[in-house]
Amino acid sequence: MTGLIDPRDRDLARLVLNHSVHATAGDLVMIEAVGAATLGLAAACANEATRLGAAPTIILTDPQVQRNYMLNADEGSMKRLAEFELLQIKNTTCYIGLRGPDNIFETSGVPREKLDLFMRLIRKPVHLEYRVNHTRWCVMRYPNPAMAQLAERSTADFADYYYSVCLVDYAKMAVSAKPLADLMARTDRVRLVGPGTDLEFSIKGIGVVPCCGTHNIPDGECFTAPVAGTLEGTVQFNTPTAEGGSPYENIFLRFAKGRVVEARGANDEQTRKLNEVLDRDEGARAVGEFAVGFNPLVTTPIRDILFDEKIAGSFHMALGNAYNEADNGNRSSLHWDLVCIQRADCGGGEMYFDGRLVRKDGLFVVDELAGLNPEALTRRG
Repeated sequence: MTGLIDPRDRDLARLVLNHSVHATAGDLVMIEAVGAATLGLAAACANEATRLGAAPTIILTDPQVQRNYMLNADEGSMKRLAEFELLQIKNTTCYIGLRGPDNIFETSGVPREKLDLFMRLIRKPVHLEYRVNHTRWCVMRYPNPAMAQLAERSTADFADYYYSVCLVDYAKMAVSAKPLADLMARTDRVRLVGPGTDLEFSIKGIGVVPCCGTHNIPDGECFTAPVAGTLEGTVQFNTPTAEGGSPYENIFLRFAKGRVVEARGANDEQTRKLNEVLDRDEGARAVGEFAVGFNPLVTTPIRDILFDEKIAGSFHMALGNAYNEADNGNRSSLHWDLVCIQRADCGGGEMYFDGRLVRKDGLFVVDELAGLNPEALTRRG
C-alpha cells in the first residue's frame, strides 16, 4: 500500500497521530475510511500508529453500500448493528475518521424516517454519545475529485489548498486562541448583528473549548453553547450546507425562549425539508453549540462543514445535540452546524460580548484578540 500514499499524507498522518489523538504504545487506533479515495491516508495513519507502538485497524465504509443498508434495514437490524459498533468503539482508545465520499448527496432519496432511524439508533449512541465522549478522536475530509468539484477547483489545485489549510501552525494558533477562550468564559451575553441577523443569548457558566488541530483537521474555532432558553431573535446563515443528502442555502431561523419558532430555506421545498429535520426530536429545535471560526487560510465555503465552520471571520451554531465539554443539556440525534460569514465581503456583521464590540466585519477589534486575525496567524515568526 506504500505506493498509494501521497508524501503529504505522511505529514498529515504525523500531525493527526501525534498532535490530534496523541497515540502512544498500547493504544488501539480505529481508522474509519469512508470512500476508497481515503485509503492512502488511512495507510499513512496506520503506519504512523504502528511506529508509535499502537495497534491500528482500518475499516472501509462505502457510502453506496451504507445507503442501500438504510433503505432496506428495519429497526431490529439497526439496533443489532448499533450493539456491534458499540462493542468496537468501546475497545478503541483513538478514533480517526477519514471522509472521502464520491457524492456528498448519496443519501438523497432515502426516506426521512429511515434517515432519522439510522441517526437515532446508530449514530447517536455510537458516535455522539460514546465516541465523542470516551475516545481521543479526530475527523477529517480527504481531497478527492468530488470535494474539488464542490470547491469549483481542479483536483490538483484543490489538493494543494487542502494540505495548506490542514497543515497550519496549530501550536501558534493555540497560543492566540487562549485569550478568546478566556474572554468567552467570562462572558454572559452574546449579541450577533448582520444582514438578517439580530440574535442575543447567554453563554454564562457553559464550558469553552478552543480547537486547534485536535478533533478536526483543518481546525480553528472556539466553541461553547447557549444557555438553554436564552436565544431570542433572528439569524441568517449565508453559506450553503447539506443535511441528510439534501442541499440548503440561506437558512433563516427565528428564536423565542431558546427554540426555533420559524425556519426558512431558499425555497418552499427547502423550507419543508428543513422543518422536517427540526421536528426529528425534542432537541432539534434548540441549539447545542455556538462557535467562532478563525482558520486564516479557510476563506470560502465549499459545502463541507469540517472546512466551512473554520472560515476566518465566521461564526456557527449547531442545531441539536450539545457536547459534554460545553454542555447546555440539549440532547438530540441531530448535530447540524450552520455557518455565517461576517466579513465585509460577505455583508459584514458585528459580534458583542456583554455589550462590548469584539469583532466587526470578520476582524477582531480588541487588542487581546488581534493575534487571531488572519494577518497575525499567517505571519512568520
